[in-house]
Amino acid sequence: MPASPLASAGREPPLCRMRPLLRTVLSFLLVAAVAMALALALDGWAYAHVYDAGVYDHDLGRMLRVMGFLPLWILAAAALALSDAGVPAGGAEPPAAPSGDAARSVPARRWFSRALPLVLAPALSGGVGELLKLVIRRERPWAHAGAWVFRPWSDHPFSSAGLSTPSSHALVAFGAAFALARLFPRGWPVWYLLAIGCALTRVAARAHFLSDVTLGALVAWAVTAALWHWLAPRRAAS
Repeated sequence: MPASPLASAGREPPLCRMRPLLRTVLSFLLVAAVAMALALALDGWAYAHVYDAGVYDHDLGRMLRVMGFLPLWILAAAALALSDAGVPAGGAEPPAAPSGDAARSVPARRWFSRALPLVLAPALSGGVGELLKLVIRRERPWAHAGAWVFRPWSDHPFSSAGLSTPSSHALVAFGAAFALARLFPRGWPVWYLLAIGCALTRVAARAHFLSDVTLGALVAWAVTAALWHWLAPRRAAS
């Protein structure tokens, strides 16, 4: 069969370029559906058995909860920006700072090329989560002895206070973890363990259902993936 004009010209048709993205989206939706079905089925069990009233009385519990605290990642991104300012694009800092023509010949990594995704991933994930809370409107498990109770639209329609689905802490923690896993891939087990630990403390404190933190992780993955797709050409230019 003769090659198409686009293929012979070295260009793929738009549909061919979209196929990998479509496969990724469909795979994600399948995994998300299975994960949410399991989490919803286990909500009652987790409420009864994954419980520790003093989870935040210890340093470990408090440390894990902080992983879902957005200002932590703002400060981490600021530190990364300061570290990256003026560093050559190759990543290794030179032994001595060049000057004059030598300085102009070394392409510098833009100070925000890694800091920006580190702060945007948890921030956007948390923002999407707040909107979802206003739509789903499920209240916290401790308020109703683990029963699913949905707040009526007539009751504080634009306030997310007391709403649990999805977990904001899980959204922020997983948003940061997914960003860090892309920026520093060798450390992915640490980033994911911290995010999972944060999510489990929210379930143990009965502040969230298991499905709340599961949805938070899934939304954070989708937001981070979309953010990376949007930032890809900008990161390549830096």
